[in-house]
Amino acid sequence: MRIVCWFSCGAASAVATKLAIAENAGKLPLIIAYTEVLEEHIDNKRFLKDCEKWFGQEVLIIGNDKYKRSIYETFKTSAMNIKGSAPCTQKLKKQVRLKFQEVNDRQVFGYTAEEQNRLDRFIDANNDVDIWTPLIDKGLSKEYCLGMLRNANIELPEMYRLGYHNNNCIGCVKGGMGYWNKIKVDFPEHFDRMADLERFKGQTVLKDRYLDELKPTDGHYPTEQNIECSIFCQMAEEDYRGDK
Repeated sequence: MRIVCWFSCGAASAVATKLAIAENAGKLPLIIAYTEVLEEHIDNKRFLKDCEKWFGQEVLIIGNDKYKRSIYETFKTSAMNIKGSAPCTQKLKKQVRLKFQEVNDRQVFGYTAEEQNRLDRFIDANNDVDIWTPLIDKGLSKEYCLGMLRNANIELPEMYRLGYHNNNCIGCVKGGMGYWNKIKVDFPEHFDRMADLERFKGQTVLKDRYLDELKPTDGHYPTEQNIECSIFCQMAEEDYRGDK
C-alpha cells in the first residue's frame, strides 16, 4: 500500500500534499506525482522546485509521451472542446493517472472546502478509488491555501500573480470570452496559436464565435466561472456524464 499525492502545481494540491506528508509521518510509502503538460507556464517548474523543498521530498514528473505531453498533439486526433469538457485533460491527465495508479493506493486530491459537490461526483464515478482529501477534512478553502503558501514564503505561480483563477495551461480550451481576451493581452502568441488552430480545424473553443472574432469588450473574466483542469476535477465530470 502506498500514498500517491497528485500535485498539479496549483495552490490547493500543494497544501493537500503538505498536510498528507505531515499526517502520514513516514508510516506508508508516499509518492508525489505531477502530470506534465508542456503548455503550462514555465514558472511552474520553479514553483515545483520550491514545493519540493517545502515537502522535503522530490516530485515525480510523469506524462503521456504518446502525445508528447502537449495539448496540441491531442487536438490532432480529437476535437478541442466537447460539451464543455476538454479531451486534452482526458488524454494528458486521466490516462496517465489510470496507468500509474495501483489497486491499493490511497490517492490524495486537492479538493477544497468549496468543492464538496465535485468530490461527491468523483466518488460516484470512481468508487473503487481510496480517496483522501485533507483540505475538505480540515475545512480549508482555496484562499486559505494561497495564504498558507505565502506564509511559507513560497512565491505563487506566475499565472496566479497575473490574476488568473487557476494555474492551467496558457490558453485553456474551456475558458470564456473574458478569459481569452486576457490571454490575448498577456500571451498573444498563445492566443494566435489557438486561433489559427480553430480556423484550421473549423472548430471553436467558444460556443458561438472564433477567437479571432472576439471584441475587446466581450466577456468579463473576473466574474466568469473558474476553469478547472486538474487531474481530478475535469476527470470526475467526464466520468459522471459518461464521456469517453
